Amino acid sequence: MRFYRNNWFRIGAIFFVLIAFGMLFWGNRVSVTQRLLIASLMALLLHQYEEYEWPGGAPIVINRVFYGEPTDYRRYPGNWQSIMLVNTLAYIPYLAAIIWPTWYWLGIGTMFFNLFQFLGHAFKMNFGMKTWYNPGLATVIVLMMPISIAYWVHIWPIVGGWSWGLGIIALVVMLIVTVILPVQLLKSRTTDAVIPERQIRQFNWVKKAAAIRRN
Repeated sequence: MRFYRNNWFRIGAIFFVLIAFGMLFWGNRVSVTQRLLIASLMALLLHQYEEYEWPGGAPIVINRVFYGEPTDYRRYPGNWQSIMLVNTLAYIPYLAAIIWPTWYWLGIGTMFFNLFQFLGHAFKMNFGMKTWYNPGLATVIVLMMPISIAYWVHIWPIVGGWSWGLGIIALVVMLIVTVILPVQLLKSRTTDAVIPERQIRQFNWVKKAAAIRRN
């Protein structure tokens, strides 16, 4: 468990490469809907790599900027254990949407989740850091949002209003189960699952490099 906790985002990058090779050779065997859903999962894996490996620093952004924790941001409210759970639990609905592509409401929910990522990174985190970039923003803009828009355009003639309404409900459930509950249930100011020092160094580097300078 400790190995996975320290390396899940690197393992995710390996799965990204494997999926890319699979799509290169066998991508024509799946429907357009599934290709878009697979592309969304791949974008999520790259997004997590950007957040936690290169450039990294996202855990500090989340605790200090998103949750507003001024002092114990290496362990509260998110810690290294809950962060791992938050990110890896997200794989479940993304994979389920691929396996059952006609559950359009679920696919819509995952794409709304991508939109939630965009709003958080492009506005909340940038404004809080006073920067033009934060870890995860690039993949949100370049991959997650274009893929989501392509999916919505693709299914628009197929689905009705109920699917969109259920997609919103699916988003809310995803946020509760994969984000809110792991953080709230595991939050502790005395936990030993401390966010690594490297994440602080990367956060400081990103904040300095991407600072909005006013003359």
